[in-house]
Amino acid sequence: MKNKIFETFDQAVADVPDGSTVMFPGFGGVGSPQNLIAALHRQGAKGLTGVSNGHGGTDGRVDVGTLIDAGQMKKMICAFTAPTHPSRVTPFARMYADGEIEAELVPQGTLAERIRCAGAGIAGFFTPTSVGTELAEGKEHREINGRLYVLEFPLPADYAFIRAWKADTLGNLQFRMAQRNFNPIMATAAKITIVEVENDIVAPGELDPDQIHTPGVYVDRIVRIPADGIWA
Repeated sequence: MKNKIFETFDQAVADVPDGSTVMFPGFGGVGSPQNLIAALHRQGAKGLTGVSNGHGGTDGRVDVGTLIDAGQMKKMICAFTAPTHPSRVTPFARMYADGEIEAELVPQGTLAERIRCAGAGIAGFFTPTSVGTELAEGKEHREINGRLYVLEFPLPADYAFIRAWKADTLGNLQFRMAQRNFNPIMATAAKITIVEVENDIVAPGELDPDQIHTPGVYVDRIVRIPADGIWA
Protein backbone atom coordinates (compact mmCIF):
# COMPACT_ATOMS: atom_id res chain seq x y z
CA MET A 1 0.00 0.00 0.00
CA LYS A 2 1.30 3.44 -0.93
CA ASN A 3 2.50 5.54 1.98
CA LYS A 4 0.70 8.87 1.80
CA ILE A 5 2.16 10.42 4.97
CA PHE A 6 4.96 12.97 4.59
CA GLU A 7 6.98 14.24 7.53
CA THR A 8 7.26 17.86 6.41
CA PHE A 9 5.47 20.31 4.15
CA ASP A 10 8.69 20.96 2.27
CA GLN A 11 8.92 17.29 1.33
CA ALA A 12 5.27 17.24 0.22
CA VAL A 13 5.72 20.09 -2.29
CA ALA A 14 9.34 19.49 -3.30
CA ASP A 15 8.49 18.18 -6.77
CA VAL A 16 5.97 20.87 -7.81
CA PRO A 17 7.48 22.05 -11.12
CA ASP A 18 7.48 25.48 -12.70
CA GLY A 19 4.39 26.12 -14.79
CA SER A 20 2.03 23.98 -12.69
CA THR A 21 -1.64 24.76 -12.12
CA VAL A 22 -2.39 24.69 -8.39
CA MET A 23 -5.73 24.97 -6.56
CA PHE A 24 -5.94 26.92 -3.31
CA PRO A 25 -9.22 26.65 -1.35
CA GLY A 26 -10.49 28.93 1.38
CA PHE A 27 -11.84 32.42 1.82
CA GLY A 28 -8.76 34.41 2.71
CA GLY A 29 -7.08 32.53 5.54
CA VAL A 30 -10.21 30.63 6.59
CA GLY A 31 -9.92 27.00 5.52
CA SER A 32 -6.75 27.86 3.60
CA PRO A 33 -3.73 25.48 3.43
CA GLN A 34 -1.32 28.03 4.87
CA ASN A 35 1.42 25.51 5.65
CA LEU A 36 1.54 24.13 2.12
CA ILE A 37 1.49 27.61 0.63
CA ALA A 38 4.39 28.63 2.89
CA ALA A 39 6.31 25.54 1.79
CA LEU A 40 5.69 26.28 -1.89
CA HIS A 41 6.91 29.82 -1.26
CA ARG A 42 10.15 28.41 0.16
CA GLN A 43 10.41 25.88 -2.68
CA GLY A 44 10.30 28.69 -5.22
CA ALA A 45 8.39 27.20 -8.19
CA LYS A 46 7.53 29.93 -10.70
CA GLY A 47 5.23 30.50 -13.65
CA LEU A 48 2.34 29.00 -11.69
CA THR A 49 -1.35 29.30 -12.49
CA GLY A 50 -3.50 29.57 -9.40
CA VAL A 51 -7.15 28.57 -9.06
CA SER A 52 -8.72 30.20 -6.02
CA ASN A 53 -11.83 31.99 -4.83
CA GLY A 54 -9.76 35.14 -4.26
CA HIS A 55 -6.23 36.40 -4.68
CA GLY A 56 -5.04 36.90 -1.13
CA GLY A 57 -4.94 39.77 1.29
CA THR A 58 -2.66 42.42 2.70
CA ASP A 59 -2.72 41.57 6.42
CA GLY A 60 0.54 39.62 6.50
CA ARG A 61 -0.93 36.14 6.79
CA VAL A 62 0.21 33.38 4.50
CA ASP A 63 -2.15 32.86 1.57
CA VAL A 64 -2.03 32.78 -2.23
CA GLY A 65 -1.13 36.49 -2.10
CA THR A 66 2.21 35.45 -0.60
CA LEU A 67 3.05 33.57 -3.80
CA ILE A 68 1.78 36.42 -5.97
CA ASP A 69 3.89 38.98 -4.12
CA ALA A 70 6.96 36.74 -4.56
CA GLY A 71 6.46 36.69 -8.33
CA GLN A 72 5.74 32.95 -8.43
CA MET A 73 2.32 33.24 -10.10
CA LYS A 74 1.88 34.04 -13.78
CA LYS A 75 -1.93 33.82 -13.76
CA MET A 76 -4.85 33.73 -11.32
CA ILE A 77 -8.22 32.17 -12.10
CA CYS A 78 -10.56 33.45 -9.42
CA ALA A 79 -14.01 34.79 -8.56
CA PHE A 80 -12.77 38.06 -7.06
CA THR A 81 -10.11 40.14 -8.78
CA ALA A 82 -10.76 43.45 -7.01
CA PRO A 83 -9.59 44.07 -3.43
CA THR A 84 -12.30 43.66 -0.78
CA HIS A 85 -11.26 47.09 0.53
CA PRO A 86 -10.52 49.55 -2.31
CA SER A 87 -8.12 51.48 -0.09
CA ARG A 88 -5.94 48.41 0.43
CA VAL A 89 -3.85 47.61 -2.62
CA THR A 90 -3.15 43.88 -2.73
CA PRO A 91 -0.06 42.40 -4.43
CA PHE A 92 -2.35 41.01 -7.13
CA ALA A 93 -4.04 44.36 -7.81
CA ARG A 94 -0.69 46.13 -8.03
CA MET A 95 0.90 43.52 -10.29
CA TYR A 96 -2.14 43.21 -12.53
CA ALA A 97 -2.19 46.97 -13.06
CA ASP A 98 1.50 46.79 -14.01
CA GLY A 99 0.96 43.90 -16.43
CA GLU A 100 3.00 41.48 -14.31
CA ILE A 101 0.27 38.85 -13.84
CA GLU A 102 -2.66 37.55 -15.88
CA ALA A 103 -6.19 37.17 -14.56
CA GLU A 104 -9.28 35.19 -15.51
CA LEU A 105 -12.45 36.27 -13.74
CA VAL A 106 -14.96 33.45 -13.21
CA PRO A 107 -18.26 33.93 -11.33
CA GLN A 108 -18.09 32.14 -7.99
CA GLY A 109 -20.80 29.57 -8.71
CA THR A 110 -19.39 28.88 -12.16
CA LEU A 111 -15.91 28.48 -10.67
CA ALA A 112 -17.19 25.92 -8.16
CA GLU A 113 -19.10 23.99 -10.82
CA ARG A 114 -16.17 23.96 -13.25
CA ILE A 115 -13.99 22.48 -10.49
CA ARG A 116 -16.68 19.96 -9.50
CA CYS A 117 -17.09 18.86 -13.12
CA ALA A 118 -13.35 18.28 -13.42
CA GLY A 119 -13.52 15.89 -10.47
CA ALA A 120 -16.71 14.19 -11.64
CA GLY A 121 -15.63 13.63 -15.24
CA ILE A 122 -18.34 15.88 -16.70
CA ALA A 123 -17.41 17.35 -20.09
CA GLY A 124 -19.20 20.69 -19.68
CA PHE A 125 -22.38 22.41 -18.55
CA PHE A 126 -24.70 25.24 -19.53
CA THR A 127 -25.33 28.11 -17.12
CA PRO A 128 -27.23 31.42 -17.40
CA THR A 129 -24.55 33.15 -15.34
CA SER A 130 -22.54 35.73 -17.34
CA VAL A 131 -24.94 35.74 -20.34
CA GLY A 132 -24.92 39.22 -21.84
CA THR A 133 -21.60 40.19 -20.27
CA GLU A 134 -17.99 40.29 -21.44
CA LEU A 135 -17.37 36.98 -19.67
CA ALA A 136 -19.64 35.20 -22.15
CA GLU A 137 -18.06 36.61 -25.31
CA GLY A 138 -16.82 33.92 -27.69
CA LYS A 139 -18.53 31.09 -25.82
CA GLU A 140 -21.20 28.81 -27.17
CA HIS A 141 -24.76 29.91 -26.30
CA ARG A 142 -27.89 27.80 -26.29
CA GLU A 143 -31.53 28.59 -25.59
CA ILE A 144 -33.13 26.05 -23.25
CA ASN A 145 -36.81 26.36 -22.28
CA GLY A 146 -36.85 29.95 -23.43
CA ARG A 147 -33.76 31.04 -21.47
CA LEU A 148 -30.28 31.69 -22.86
CA TYR A 149 -27.34 29.75 -21.42
CA VAL A 150 -23.58 29.75 -21.98
CA LEU A 151 -21.36 26.66 -22.19
CA GLU A 152 -18.61 26.30 -19.58
CA PHE A 153 -15.92 23.62 -19.38
CA PRO A 154 -14.27 21.76 -16.47
CA LEU A 155 -11.33 23.31 -14.65
CA PRO A 156 -8.75 20.70 -13.59
CA ALA A 157 -5.36 21.25 -11.93
CA ASP A 158 -2.00 19.57 -11.55
CA TYR A 159 -2.04 20.00 -7.76
CA ALA A 160 -4.61 20.80 -5.10
CA PHE A 161 -3.47 22.09 -1.71
CA ILE A 162 -6.08 21.08 0.88
CA ARG A 163 -6.64 21.76 4.58
CA ALA A 164 -8.59 19.14 6.54
CA TRP A 165 -9.70 18.74 10.13
CA LYS A 166 -9.06 14.99 10.40
CA ALA A 167 -7.59 12.24 8.22
CA ASP A 168 -6.63 8.60 8.38
CA THR A 169 -3.57 6.97 6.86
CA LEU A 170 -5.54 6.01 3.73
CA GLY A 171 -6.26 9.69 3.06
CA ASN A 172 -9.94 9.73 4.01
CA LEU A 173 -10.75 13.30 5.09
CA GLN A 174 -13.11 15.16 7.37
CA PHE A 175 -13.56 18.92 7.05
CA ARG A 176 -14.83 21.34 9.66
CA MET A 177 -16.88 24.51 9.30
CA ALA A 178 -15.45 26.85 6.61
CA GLN A 179 -13.15 24.09 5.35
CA ARG A 180 -16.27 22.74 3.62
CA ASN A 181 -16.18 25.53 0.99
CA PHE A 182 -13.79 24.71 -1.87
CA ASN A 183 -11.72 22.00 -0.17
CA PRO A 184 -13.95 18.98 -1.01
CA ILE A 185 -14.35 19.76 -4.71
CA MET A 186 -10.75 20.83 -5.26
CA ALA A 187 -9.53 17.61 -3.65
CA THR A 188 -11.19 15.65 -6.47
CA ALA A 189 -10.12 17.86 -9.38
CA ALA A 190 -6.30 17.61 -9.31
CA LYS A 191 -3.81 15.04 -10.51
CA ILE A 192 -2.04 15.24 -7.13
CA THR A 193 -3.87 16.25 -3.95
CA ILE A 194 -1.75 17.30 -0.97
CA VAL A 195 -3.39 17.74 2.43
CA GLU A 196 -2.40 19.46 5.65
CA VAL A 197 -4.28 18.01 8.64
CA GLU A 198 -5.07 19.74 11.91
CA ASN A 199 -5.34 16.62 14.08
CA ASP A 200 -3.35 13.41 14.43
CA ILE A 201 -3.57 11.13 11.41
CA VAL A 202 -5.40 8.04 12.65
CA ALA A 203 -5.59 4.40 11.59
CA PRO A 204 -8.21 3.24 9.06
CA GLY A 205 -11.55 2.64 10.74
CA GLU A 206 -11.12 5.29 13.44
CA LEU A 207 -13.09 7.87 11.45
CA ASP A 208 -16.84 7.35 11.18
CA PRO A 209 -17.43 6.09 7.60
CA ASP A 210 -20.66 8.12 7.45
CA GLN A 211 -18.68 11.30 8.17
CA ILE A 212 -16.04 11.01 5.44
CA HIS A 213 -16.25 14.11 3.26
CA THR A 214 -13.48 13.19 0.79
CA PRO A 215 -12.57 9.54 0.15
CA GLY A 216 -8.90 8.64 0.30
CA VAL A 217 -8.85 7.59 -3.37
CA TYR A 218 -8.53 11.30 -4.21
CA VAL A 219 -5.67 12.00 -1.77
CA ASP A 220 -1.99 11.47 -2.54
CA ARG A 221 -0.04 13.14 0.30
CA ILE A 222 -0.81 14.02 3.91
CA VAL A 223 1.12 16.13 6.41
CA ARG A 224 0.20 16.69 10.07
CA ILE A 225 0.22 20.35 11.10
CA PRO A 226 2.62 20.76 14.07
CA ALA A 227 0.89 21.38 17.38
CA ASP A 228 3.23 24.28 18.22
CA GLY A 229 2.11 26.65 15.47
CA ILE A 230 -0.37 27.57 12.74
CA TRP A 231 2.13 26.84 9.99
CA ALA A 232 5.65 25.52 9.68
